[in-house]
Amino acid sequence: MLEVQVVRTLSVETDAAVGHLSAASGLVQVGRRLFVVADDEHTLALFDVAGERPGRLHRLFDGELPDKPKARKAAKPDLEALAHLPPWPGCPYGALLAVGSGSRPQRQRAALLAFDEPGELQGAAREIDLSPLYAPLQARHEQLNIEGAFVTAGRFCLLQRGNQASPVNLLISHDWPAIQAWLDGTAPAPQPVSSTPLDLGDIDGVPLCFTDGAALPDGGWVFCAAAEATEDSYLDGPCRGSAVGVVAADGRLLGVWPLSLRCKAEGIAMTVANGALQLLLVTDPDDRDAPALLLSASLPDPRA
Repeated sequence: MLEVQVVRTLSVETDAAVGHLSAASGLVQVGRRLFVVADDEHTLALFDVAGERPGRLHRLFDGELPDKPKARKAAKPDLEALAHLPPWPGCPYGALLAVGSGSRPQRQRAALLAFDEPGELQGAAREIDLSPLYAPLQARHEQLNIEGAFVTAGRFCLLQRGNQASPVNLLISHDWPAIQAWLDGTAPAPQPVSSTPLDLGDIDGVPLCFTDGAALPDGGWVFCAAAEATEDSYLDGPCRGSAVGVVAADGRLLGVWPLSLRCKAEGIAMTVANGALQLLLVTDPDDRDAPALLLSASLPDPRA
């Protein structure tokens, strides 16, 4: 069991007052700043790592989403992953890529936000049609549900989330230079170069399935997963708990650690310090009236 602490609620500044994120789904840490996407918003939230000051919102897509839950669920972009992209000629200071799950046609888009030299977001987000990238994946996976994205060891990696009906979790890898060319508009969307299944175990008989991932410096990666009792990539279900795991650079699953707090962890970020993985996680309470949480945990590095 991995002990976690609640760091804060994810409150945000809005035009009217202080509100909150209610469906946090992707997390990236860059220096002393946290970037969070929620699956039912058109914005990215920016937080300082320290303190409890409300986050600031940065628009990703135009338009407003409906307030009523069913209508909002049907219309939302379902941004389930946030990737920190390293520098390349098209984005010389790196970028963030907010990625839709692909589970419905309206969920096959992404938003690219470039950094400038001081590490600030540069200008407006650029919308990207993910359907060319997702088409070969949908041909192989009837219930496509991308929940994590990161770059490691020259690969752009996507995490396909399973469910109770099909508890198959996959690491889908693309050649990173080919993804760069596609993002720059100089080449078509590439085909995946590999697809690797991982068995994450279960909690109370409900399979653990990917909810996010982040790269380790040596080519390995960490992930979070939730045991959600649903047989569908669209419908939510009761969550029996969450866990984090570590995968070595050679693809070995080094361990899976259930969280001490019963929650649905949907986003993960990581730094390495003092022989331990210092983890941050964000949650999705599946209740628009309840705020998402930022959690922390320290895991002895299983690669040592």
